[in-house]
Amino acid sequence: MNQSSESDVLAALDAILASRREADAKHSYTASLYAGGVSRMTAKIVEESNEVVEAAGESDDVHLVHEIADLWFHCMVLLQSRGLDASDVQTELARRFGVSGHQEKAARTAGGGAHQE
Repeated sequence: MNQSSESDVLAALDAILASRREADAKHSYTASLYAGGVSRMTAKIVEESNEVVEAAGESDDVHLVHEIADLWFHCMVLLQSRGLDASDVQTELARRFGVSGHQEKAARTAGGGAHQE
């Protein structure tokens, strides 16, 4: 994959994930995640998060990247289930550029936003 197509992979995956929302859950793993609802999707995210943590303790970088790709995939399925996509996350990350992580978190918690860590 060249650099241009690598940067487009999230948008391409979003399009595929969106198309699978209407697919038969018996024939599509992604459709089965949607059919299982938020509890199924979040259970997979927890499972994949644990696998990332385990892989981080190993010296195999290829395994770590593989597990993070699995985690991103399942997070993207959850986003699609809510009518969101990777561009929404990219926009949020871009908004945070040049802002101290401590300041950004304080602004979210002090501003009464719905998301608090």
